[in-house]
Amino acid sequence: MTGKVVNEASGRITYHYGNNHTGVDIGWRRDENQNKVFAHSSGKVVVVVNGKGSYPYNDGTLSTYGNYVDIDHGNGYKTRYAHLKMVFVSIGQSVNSNTLIGVIGESGNAKGRHLHFEVFKRNHRINPEPYLSQEFETINVSTDIVYYQSHDRRYHWNPNVAMGSSDYAGNFGISMDAIYVDRFRVRVHDMVKGEWLPWVQNRNDYAGNIGHAIDGVQIDAMDSSYQVIYRVHINGGSWLDWVSGYHDNADGYAGIYGRAIDAFEILDVICKS
Repeated sequence: MTGKVVNEASGRITYHYGNNHTGVDIGWRRDENQNKVFAHSSGKVVVVVNGKGSYPYNDGTLSTYGNYVDIDHGNGYKTRYAHLKMVFVSIGQSVNSNTLIGVIGESGNAKGRHLHFEVFKRNHRINPEPYLSQEFETINVSTDIVYYQSHDRRYHWNPNVAMGSSDYAGNFGISMDAIYVDRFRVRVHDMVKGEWLPWVQNRNDYAGNIGHAIDGVQIDAMDSSYQVIYRVHINGGSWLDWVSGYHDNADGYAGIYGRAIDAFEILDVICKS
């Protein structure tokens, strides 16, 4: 099998991650051998839902996944395989990348036959598309913890927060105007000036203009082998999707121009190779 999960997965994407879509959709093919779904990698099956039909509506519950399987891979990673026609594994079963777990179908809230594939890192959904062709790997940060901190418009520095601690920097309802990030380059978009401010690196400086709300954050992993997973919260709104910060990536950022940010969170640093 070429790639992970299903044959030629990366070339069969019909709906990408993001914009409130929590996973990636992989299309059905006429050859049933192409519709076999395999475990991404070694792990243990922790959830199995079977016997569901097709009901094309979204009631906001897990039942909309139809027949689905969750696998815990350790190291904080979990995968979900939804809308299956058939399920071939059971709860507690150990699996590897050669284990057939099901067949693509249209159970649950599915418009046509497809596989909805999700990846969770420490119980947060992240972009699953890179993992259609690569393993789960992380940098060992146990001896070099990444901390980050935000300054809000009350002219107050909020406490340090550790990456991956399921916590965030900031205070909901109070716009941020500056941030610190250990180990990585960071810059912010000044909402008042309408421009990106210069990159800063490590805790010798901060990114921002005190008194000016920020509406965008961009983090550079500083090494082409890694990506930083982070997100921001909109003041008066909600958390936006997780984004990936690559080395010298000048395109992606977290935020919405014109909408002040009141919190941000760094989830993890992931090895791309």
